Amino acid sequence: MAIARYEPWSLLHQLHRELDRAREGGNGEGSAATAEWAPAVDIKEEPDKFLIEADLPGVKPEEIDITMEDGVLTIKGEKRTEAKTEKEGYKRVERTYGSFHRRFSLPDTANPDAISAKSNHGVLEIVIPKREAVQPKKINVTAAE
Repeated sequence: MAIARYEPWSLLHQLHRELDRAREGGNGEGSAATAEWAPAVDIKEEPDKFLIEADLPGVKPEEIDITMEDGVLTIKGEKRTEAKTEKEGYKRVERTYGSFHRRFSLPDTANPDAISAKSNHGVLEIVIPKREAVQPKKINVTAAE
């Protein structure tokens, strides 16, 4: 028995691509160079923070949009690349692009006011500090007079 990866949103993404193609003229030309993609993401929990690392090769830091709303962290942007090849009299230029959109639900222990992000050689690192743990408060009971 083969194990298949379950992708509950793949049908919705396919519908979205078909609608985009229809808006662009519906002839399918140029559609091979356009693709939605999901960058690989590593999520790590440490005692004082959460770390998210996303592989975004070719994406400039100013082209990345990160938002936090209602406990959901959203990363989105667009990848654009151009490859030029000149060999034995043949010339070729290919351009590819694709948008990405990733969302992550954060636990209540995450501190949304202190989130930071930096990009280094195609790897986006998002640091989400944890809130200071609320310590239980001891309440003394006194005898009624």
